Amino acid sequence: MALQLRPIRDEEFVVWLPVLREDYAEDLVRDYGMSPDQARGKAAAEIDGHRPAGHFVFVIEVDGDSVGHLWLVERRDAYEPTLIVYDIDVDESYRGRGYGKGAMIFAEEEARRRGLTRITLRVGVRNEVARNLYRSLGFAENEVAMSKPV
Repeated sequence: MALQLRPIRDEEFVVWLPVLREDYAEDLVRDYGMSPDQARGKAAAEIDGHRPAGHFVFVIEVDGDSVGHLWLVERRDAYEPTLIVYDIDVDESYRGRGYGKGAMIFAEEEARRRGLTRITLRVGVRNEVARNLYRSLGFAENEVAMSKPV
């Protein structure tokens, strides 16, 4: 297995973006209890079609085949220079083989290379597989968001 991450090409980005938007909407329904219509609206508002400065998308490849994507955002503010994992996805047929873990290790190396001192991410409480991955890599849960429909 030769795992490699490379920057996404422009023509790949325009194909990937609608898929990301739909996946994000599904996550919002599953992990945050939104209705499908609410989730699609939020996903469309937050993922609007362009690549902002400071955002970096990588293709996760194994032996030359694309198996997923890693979306990173660099933030340098008064608090702490941080690399934010906006999204990581591994195609379903490739899950459970360590590719997500490899991509997260790449993210750590990328943070160090950029001189950043922290990595953060958000994960839904119902996404136990992802939470277990992040815990295994030393991430600590440091915030709990709660909601209640009224």
